[in-house]
Amino acid sequence: MNINKTFMILLLGIGVFTVACRSTSDVRKSAVKSETSSQELNQTDKEALVSNWEPEKSIEFVIMAGKGGGADKMARFMQKIIEKNNLSSQQLIPINKPNDSGAEALQYLKNIEDKNHTILVTLNSFYTTPLRKPELGIDIHSFAPIARMAEDSFVLWVHKDSGITNLEEFIQAAKKADDKWLMAGTGKGQEDQIITNFLNDTYNLKISYLPFKGGGAVAKQLAGKQVNSTVNNPSEALDFYEQGIFVPLAVFTAERLARFPDTPNFQEKGQDFDYDMQRSIVGSPGMSKEAEVYYQNLFKKVYESSEWQNYMRDKSLKGNIIFGDYLKSYWEFQEQKHKQLLERTGEIK
Repeated sequence: MNINKTFMILLLGIGVFTVACRSTSDVRKSAVKSETSSQELNQTDKEALVSNWEPEKSIEFVIMAGKGGGADKMARFMQKIIEKNNLSSQQLIPINKPNDSGAEALQYLKNIEDKNHTILVTLNSFYTTPLRKPELGIDIHSFAPIARMAEDSFVLWVHKDSGITNLEEFIQAAKKADDKWLMAGTGKGQEDQIITNFLNDTYNLKISYLPFKGGGAVAKQLAGKQVNSTVNNPSEALDFYEQGIFVPLAVFTAERLARFPDTPNFQEKGQDFDYDMQRSIVGSPGMSKEAEVYYQNLFKKVYESSEWQNYMRDKSLKGNIIFGDYLKSYWEFQEQKHKQLLERTGEIK
């Protein structure tokens, strides 16, 4: 076991996480990520080994969420970068498998016969769905650690016609509406519901959570005024925001987002809470090491492209690329954190 991984487990043992979900801000403070961003990039240089393996046919690029959401937008944008810059000899084919909070996608990768030509775009349901559904027999540590491409943010949104312009007005309105206040989100027991539970517990609310298959569908629910609020990622809500339809009330990040400079975070409101979501690429359990290294090198080139760097800035994504043992340590930390979160809200025992 390497030093970084040992230190990560030690931090977990002494209770590194705080009330709610410090998410990867805790990881950033840990030994695994505290030695500057440049060292993270050096890590990728060392681990990006030479591979003589090349794909022999089209690559299935599975997305464990529905069309129009952050994971879907990211996957299709990366596909365009790869094709535009001729980074792969074979085409990547995006395939959405959002059913059962991503269980469909995880099982598909687990059972696929061709391990080397199937990769998956993940979010935090990579942790929460196997924890909530142990009968699936999914071991996330058996997946190939290709690359964490970024961490995504969450924003509390309402429709402009609600007349709500700040968090205090949101709390007042939601409290008055009781359980008739509707929050749309992606999946059950996933990121959006975790955040909804935080709002309910912190402000003594009774917001009703309605699950959908992807962030695109969630945003459309708010745009059509079928629900009262969402916590969509910026990339999922930007079109509606730029049209003046959505109003951002607060961000679930450790610092304000440059894209929304006037929108406060919860630390400013007296709550020690922030929550990020991984945007990672993983390979099927049983993928050959040669193929794993090929995909690591491929997505390292994507990450370093000007197109991806601009996308990260425009969509309020953050974080350096990590993979290999470094990414597995990140998964181990996140799995334990989400286990505690789900236990706290009664999703698992």
